[in-house]
Amino acid sequence: MKAKHQRLALVGLGLVAVMGASGLALSALKDEAAFFYAPADVAGKAPPVGRAVRLGGMVEAGSIHRQNDGVTIAFTVTDGKARVPVTFSGIAPDLFKEQSGVVAEGQFRADGSFAADNLLAKHDERYMPPEMAGKMAAAKTLQQ
Repeated sequence: MKAKHQRLALVGLGLVAVMGASGLALSALKDEAAFFYAPADVAGKAPPVGRAVRLGGMVEAGSIHRQNDGVTIAFTVTDGKARVPVTFSGIAPDLFKEQSGVVAEGQFRADGSFAADNLLAKHDERYMPPEMAGKMAAAKTLQQ
């Protein structure tokens, strides 16, 4: 076999190996990706039930209710256009409060409510996740 053909075979084999590794990496990440939704994104259409997603918005004033077990919290997330009821069992972040930004990680239930596994609260009055800022600006609910 000539040197030219050997190089061509090695380049072809290298391309196949890179494509195979990329395919494996993408298939592994597909199951780990958590998509971001605002309440208006799921209003009027069926949310993805049972799939790991993030729900972001503001905690509605007067909506936080602590259950008798001491660890379950029920509250409502809003973006000014729609509202989604959320339940969370666990220790809430110290900065979690009404009229504050929150990103809840979990999954939607068949009834349209959201079961959160983790809560992320904003760290100061100017912080907001970029995805949420864009969606709230589009909904014209973000105050400058």
